Amino acid sequence: MLAHRSKISLFDIYLELYLSSQLYVKGNVMSDNTYSQLLMSQSLVSTMLNKRIDGKLSIHGLSFTEFTIMYQLAHNEAKALSRIRLADSIGLTASGVTRLLAPMEKNNIVLKQSNPRDARQSLVTLTPVGEQLLADALISFEEVASSIYSLVSADEIAQLTLLLHKIR
Repeated sequence: MLAHRSKISLFDIYLELYLSSQLYVKGNVMSDNTYSQLLMSQSLVSTMLNKRIDGKLSIHGLSFTEFTIMYQLAHNEAKALSRIRLADSIGLTASGVTRLLAPMEKNNIVLKQSNPRDARQSLVTLTPVGEQLLADALISFEEVASSIYSLVSADEIAQLTLLLHKIR
C-alpha cells in the first residue's frame, strides 16, 4: 500500500484508486467492505492532494484552507460572507473558521465588518492586500491543479465531477 512509501507520485495515487476499485468490486456487487475501502482510498488521496496543494501555496505563506477561505470570499456575489456561511462553504465549523481568520485579519488579508442586516453577526471581506495575495496564489493553485489532473481525460474529469456532486 502507499502509506509505507516515502515519496508518492501522482501516478501512485491514481493507481491506488484504480486497484482499490478493482479489488473490491467483483461482478458489480458492492459490499460494505467495498464502501469502506473506497472511502479509505478517497481519504488517502484527499490527504495526499491537500499536502501537494499546501506545498505549492506555502510559497505565498498560505495553507490550502486559508486559500479556500480567500477564494470563497472573492467568488461570492457580495464579496463578503458571515463566518457561519463561510464555514458552510468550506466544510469547517464556525469556530474553526474564526481561528483561521484571526491571523489573516492580523496580517491584513481579511477584514471583519459589522453586518448592516444583523448586528449580532460580522461579515468577512478580503482586503486589497488579500485580493492581491489571492491573485498571486491562484496562479500557483492552477499550476498544481493542472499537474494533478494531467493524467485524467476530459471525459474522466466530467464523470468525476458528476460523482462528486452526487456524493456531496
